[in-house]
Amino acid sequence: MSDVDGPGPEVFGSSGGRILPVGKTVTVEVPASSANLGPGFDALGVALGLYDTITVTVIEAGLQLEVSGEGAGEVPEDASHLVAKAVEAGLRAGGVGAPGVRIACRNAIPHSRGLGSSASAAVGGLVAANGLMDGALSTDHLVQLASEFEGHPDNAAASVLGGVVVSWTERSGDGVRYRAVRMEVDPSIVATVLVPSETSSTAQTRGLLPASVPHEDAAFNASRAALMSVALASHPEHLLAATEDRLHQSYRAPALVGTTEWVARLRDRGLAATVSGAGPTVLVLGTGALPADLRELAERQGWTVLDLGIADGARVVDAG
Repeated sequence: MSDVDGPGPEVFGSSGGRILPVGKTVTVEVPASSANLGPGFDALGVALGLYDTITVTVIEAGLQLEVSGEGAGEVPEDASHLVAKAVEAGLRAGGVGAPGVRIACRNAIPHSRGLGSSASAAVGGLVAANGLMDGALSTDHLVQLASEFEGHPDNAAASVLGGVVVSWTERSGDGVRYRAVRMEVDPSIVATVLVPSETSSTAQTRGLLPASVPHEDAAFNASRAALMSVALASHPEHLLAATEDRLHQSYRAPALVGTTEWVARLRDRGLAATVSGAGPTVLVLGTGALPADLRELAERQGWTVLDLGIADGARVVDAG
């Protein structure tokens, strides 16, 4: 537990609005997410049934922050922690202040593995702040604020809305607006992730992408992204073709050797495998479990194999 003294209501949220009473508390669950899903680079995302739990309590002054589980001892336990920043941003957006807060993060989402841990932290903090404010912020506002932390909406929108989301960015003289809609998914579709022990940097792997791609490749991905919408909604038999990609995975392959090998191995067996976000986790979408021989091989090689449902968005599970 880290304790950081602060000057009072100015520390968290708006000092000019309503001040939350000491003792008010909220606990939220926020799901992991996977972005791209093959062809939907920076556009498609899915919420996965692996959750971080965040409890925020209003205290008399300052900041107390505790992290357990994934990231414990590695992430900061002060005002620079992403959840703390998100709680403050949410309160400020609602025009509400708190004299101080205690934040407890119990993390199950692996960090730097392509499962949206940073987006989940931002969403969790914002949804917790919204819970403290009795739902003052709309879902669209939460998507906007969370995406501002991320710089793009795919993971953040999935963790807010749940399910599979299609997201996009609108730019105008008034700034950047992040938008997303949730789509219906065939209930038979499940997700399996293969999580390696090593980590990956999104900034590093994004830096491997070229500034432009051939028109043929862009057209290829447009067709596959369109097919992905149909496959997810009602025709899962087309998931293998729908998850083909020419925009990003091959360019990132030199930095994701083991991931690339597993994606190819799984696809050779007819399984719709992709790189999860920027990697190094592998995402498999389908209607059945991973074959036993592939699961055993992955586990022998040190991969953690998780069978995850497609999840709903972040939610308040307790409040007082």
